[in-house]
Amino acid sequence: MVRAVPGKQPYSSASTVAARRAVRLWLLVVAALMVVTLLVGGATRLTESGLSIVEWKPVTGVMPPSSDIEWQAEFEKYKSIPQYQQINRGMSLDDFKTIYWWEWTHRALARFVGAAFLLPFLFFLWRGAIEPALRKRLWTIFGAGAALGAVGWWMVSSGLTERVSVSPYRLAFHLTLACAIYAAILWTAQEMLARPPLATSQRSAKGARMLAALVLVQIYLGALVAGLDAGQSYNTWPLIDETFVPAFSRLMLLSPPWRNLFENHLTVQFDHRMVAYALWLAAIWHAFNARRSKAFNGALVLAIAVTLQAALGIVTLLQQAPLGLSLAHQALAIVVLTLAVVHAERLNARSGQ
Repeated sequence: MVRAVPGKQPYSSASTVAARRAVRLWLLVVAALMVVTLLVGGATRLTESGLSIVEWKPVTGVMPPSSDIEWQAEFEKYKSIPQYQQINRGMSLDDFKTIYWWEWTHRALARFVGAAFLLPFLFFLWRGAIEPALRKRLWTIFGAGAALGAVGWWMVSSGLTERVSVSPYRLAFHLTLACAIYAAILWTAQEMLARPPLATSQRSAKGARMLAALVLVQIYLGALVAGLDAGQSYNTWPLIDETFVPAFSRLMLLSPPWRNLFENHLTVQFDHRMVAYALWLAAIWHAFNARRSKAFNGALVLAIAVTLQAALGIVTLLQQAPLGLSLAHQALAIVVLTLAVVHAERLNARSGQ
């Protein structure tokens, strides 16, 4: 029996089953491409390469420089921004090419993901392979993806005039929006999978959804840490600033107080730590509660992944966030998000809803 996406009627004909399988495969391919793009984006940020291309040319920017003259022209544009003048002054053209290729690859992948979503989507619409309710959701996802591109340039533009890096506010929003879009695509693909019913409770399903949401919150906080380079300070654990809970005056050092949540290195890293503890405890508790149900395997895998991510985060912090460990930490965060979304969708669809 083919399982219908909520709000739709199930279809049983062979042609409809084949069409739904094709649509699901397409969504999974797009999700995989998004993972690659997220990883390259993380490397671009950690190598301080994101400001190497100082213009946004959605169409003509597809082609990279192809001659010495064009490379020099791009280099001269980069020399006009504060990052070069204050941090990278005197860098060679070859060094510039290295950071340029990181940013160009990230932008090229983003464009490719957009095309990989839109073109097959239009084809499936033309063939009538997508039911109306699903069609509306996919248009919404595409709109969010288009907005993500604009947000990406909004982020880059913040570092071209007065700053030597992009705004951590915009960086965190850009990454979290990308992860939310990825989660929506993955959730939709999983909803289209025909599987036998899994008996579970509303409570377990709600807990799984809350875990997935908390993972997104933690990714946002991690992006703030990365944007501020806050992981290169307070490199002790379990104490931070020589205590487990810093003094309130230190956490609220900036004025107005809300700025501390986004700009105070101590507060941002402390928040990231506390949510990590909360997420780990919640994942363990969720697995414990599911120990006698068919949801246990998924809950256990998620709890193990969260534990590994927490351990890797601690090691990364103690080592002052070197590039390799930082990249691994970001990559494992995507794995945790993937497991959380798949687990939450599996319980959500089989909890009597």
